[in-house]
Amino acid sequence: MSKILVTRSSMPSYEEYCEEIKELWESHWLTNMGVKHKELQKELERYLDVPHVTLYTNGHLALENAIAALNLPKGGEVITTPFTFASTTHAIVRNGLVPVFCDINEDDYTIDVSKIEELITVQTVAIVPVHVYGNLCNIEEIDRIARKYGLKVVYDAAHAFGVRYKGISSACFGDASMFSFHATKVFNTIEGGAVCFKNHKWVQLLDDMKNFGIRGQEEVAYVGGNAKMNEFQAAMGICNMRHLDKEIEKRKKIVEHYRKRLSGVKGIRLSVIQKDVESNYAYFPVVFDGYKYTRNEIFNMLAEKGIGARKYFYPLTNSFECYRNYPTAGTEKTPIAQHMALRVLTLPLYADLCIEDVDRICDVILE
Repeated sequence: MSKILVTRSSMPSYEEYCEEIKELWESHWLTNMGVKHKELQKELERYLDVPHVTLYTNGHLALENAIAALNLPKGGEVITTPFTFASTTHAIVRNGLVPVFCDINEDDYTIDVSKIEELITVQTVAIVPVHVYGNLCNIEEIDRIARKYGLKVVYDAAHAFGVRYKGISSACFGDASMFSFHATKVFNTIEGGAVCFKNHKWVQLLDDMKNFGIRGQEEVAYVGGNAKMNEFQAAMGICNMRHLDKEIEKRKKIVEHYRKRLSGVKGIRLSVIQKDVESNYAYFPVVFDGYKYTRNEIFNMLAEKGIGARKYFYPLTNSFECYRNYPTAGTEKTPIAQHMALRVLTLPLYADLCIEDVDRICDVILE
């Protein structure tokens, strides 16, 4: 039988993409914020209902720059979650800030807002919450806490493209939201990312940060780096935007079938369906807690059958070797996150995954 990958990139037809990039051969304008870049930027501002979108070559540099734009004091503490990809914590530390790890809740795996305030000190300067698997953080409570203590908020929304809460785009919360457009995401530009924000002053600042601070042929006004999205990436994004709604609808049917097969099974825990949230069905996490097989055993059984799955997120970022000397690190401080990390498995999920393959995956788990 054919292998089933844990994910597969959504792509337009070969002919559609070739038609989209045809004019690049005519103009020879391949990067430096050309026509495709500007077109995708405007399309995303419309789709995400946000005033400003700055495009990046990848999501990590987008997050790193968004945090840098806050101009936070070096050595300041940033409350975040260890139940995330390495990029989140790295972006904080690479800005000269100290990550303070908050535990997660058991229902949707996002930061436990009831535990944030006890972590706030005079050194706390910001919160970097993470939307997980397409589940949104408790936006309202995080906003209340941030206002009460005068803290900045940047959302790592890598998993939340297209998600809405009470009809409002996930791009509209906090001081900024970062999206990843990596090949594995619901929406991709091959590699890529974006920062979404409302503050008009950030437009020039983020452009400076990602383009060496160059404002003209003879003007360099900022010590910036290079993180621009190129025209081929933007062209892929333009194509993929045309099919996005259909792709999400396909994902929804797959998730519904997974839930039909795996719901109510003793020892198998599925993520809650969040109230007032329109999901993008980005991932399908399953927690094996008291099941007849452990997470690792299920992982190996699936692999033996040619089925890819991912221990996502494992290990926690507060257990990384590079953070072991940080006084705020240590998984004992985040027991629920550690419990989940040892038991969670994300099952294959992509728009073209057929229902028969979903049954094949579930059969291995259940039988």
